[in-house]
Amino acid sequence: MPTYSTPYVLALGDSLTAGYGLPTRASFAAKLEQALHDRDPYATMHNAGVSGDTTADALRRLPSVLSGLARKPDLAIVELGANDLLRGVAPARTMANLAEILGTLTSCGIATFLTSFEVPPFLRAHAPSYDGMYADLAARHGADHAPFFPPGVMGHPRLTLPDGLHPNACAIELVVAHLLPAIISALGRPPAPLA
Repeated sequence: MPTYSTPYVLALGDSLTAGYGLPTRASFAAKLEQALHDRDPYATMHNAGVSGDTTADALRRLPSVLSGLARKPDLAIVELGANDLLRGVAPARTMANLAEILGTLTSCGIATFLTSFEVPPFLRAHAPSYDGMYADLAARHGADHAPFFPPGVMGHPRLTLPDGLHPNACAIELVVAHLLPAIISALGRPPAPLA
């Protein structure tokens, strides 16, 4: 079996990963791939972001995503949950879906990187339900973990599209710069042992 040293990274997520409202070249996955090229010009991202996806949607399509990959990824970045919150999905259901996604990836021998999201101000009443959820999931599944947005980016009027929620191209550049060191570190570690 061949050994690969060039990173191949799966990005599984919703509109933040897909690049809603942005040119393809300005999406999170495309910008992260460009940033990884500074270390390895052949690093490749597979963008499996679908706008509007809930954790249940992503869980349902995960088998087809994995079967359609060029090879086993060195890392899977999981960015999901915001649409669950917006649609009133019970936090326990969101947590169970994310746990199953992380468990499936780990059972395939794929290292995982879980991103969390900041609850928008107009939904802060629901914030306690999400406190600690992502950190707990990451710890239980041996995943690396970081907030998707650096402080001050989410909802900033100069960093969003006209809808006031989705990041513009400048915001995505800040997200990539913020996550890049942790992603590089995660790529340098082997996946958690299979259960």
